[in-house]
Amino acid sequence: MLYSPRLTDQILIVAGEASADLHAARTLHELQRLRPGITAFGVGGPRLREAGLEALAPAEDISVMGLAEVLPRIPRILGILRMLGRAAAERRPRAALLVDLPDFNLRLAARLKKLGIPVVYYVSPTIWAWRQGRAKKIARVVDRMLCILPFEERFYEGTGVSARFVGHPFAERPPPGPAEAYRSALGLPASRTTIAMVPGSRPSELKRLLPPMLQAAERLRAAHPDAQFVVPVAPTLDRAALEPYLAAHRTLEVRLVDGRTEEVVGASDAALVKSGTSTLEAGLMLRPMVVVYKLSWLSYAVARMLVKIAHVALVNILAGRGIVPELLQGDASPERMAAEVERLLGDRAAREAQIAALREVRASLGEPGAPLRVAEEVLGVMR
Repeated sequence: MLYSPRLTDQILIVAGEASADLHAARTLHELQRLRPGITAFGVGGPRLREAGLEALAPAEDISVMGLAEVLPRIPRILGILRMLGRAAAERRPRAALLVDLPDFNLRLAARLKKLGIPVVYYVSPTIWAWRQGRAKKIARVVDRMLCILPFEERFYEGTGVSARFVGHPFAERPPPGPAEAYRSALGLPASRTTIAMVPGSRPSELKRLLPPMLQAAERLRAAHPDAQFVVPVAPTLDRAALEPYLAAHRTLEVRLVDGRTEEVVGASDAALVKSGTSTLEAGLMLRPMVVVYKLSWLSYAVARMLVKIAHVALVNILAGRGIVPELLQGDASPERMAAEVERLLGDRAAREAQIAALREVRASLGEPGAPLRVAEEVLGVMR
């Protein structure tokens, strides 16, 4: 159903990291299609800005992971929170779409609730992993909670939160093609051993993960002289941010690709992938992978006390078992990374078992159409 534009058809959108920016941009496109004339302001990355968001601040300013990393940024983050509150009070948007980033967005939701602005929250906080008490706060400040993982909706039963599983945005993606097709699209030689390295979208992740990944690549090249390595550069990063790390490995053949994480992983024989949404994005390409992550010692100590789940990789959580190796903190060493990738390159049974499990994960994500369902929920609270 199409709607006539109104002067008050304005919404507030806040999305932090690269995956949230992508999900929000697709939703904004659907809103524009369903309700021509709708406009949006708030905080977003390059994809949201391209979709027409009036960005009052860039996503990079609020997308920070880890306690030690957040502390020096608190003044700037709180300044953006206050600025968004003032903008909402002045502009009176018909609704707010807040995507992920719970520590920031739940605080903003509380301010919006006081202003009488309905809040649709997209990508549920991980209350199933830690801080289950947040459900009470969510019930007070969020009008609709839209979940992207199939098991999340039941965690809100009895909490007073109006929750709905809308399907995962990645369910939109077609099944992957052969590796040779992706290598051709990226201009890579088809016959060479190809290893993808996905270090993340934050400077802090690059600092902790890219150096050991590159050192692992040196070890893998010693065993596979024909090896080529491909790194997708997240839209929230500039290529220049990677140069200091690459400079220490000038003899290593590393191809940088702007975005296109799917194609980079699709082109690979195996992948090293940082924990987070990237693991699911990579897993849907049905390529063997190893998940790695490092936090500051303080952030990791706090996380160990609070997190109550057996796995951290999203594909393992969805599968309910450890289908891909997880190398965390000290285990995310160049030696361990190289050894696990080497096993996946050389052990056919291990490769096939992991790929079969990843097919199950892909099938669990629901039907395509998540951006449309989210847009319909936003229009529903606007009415």
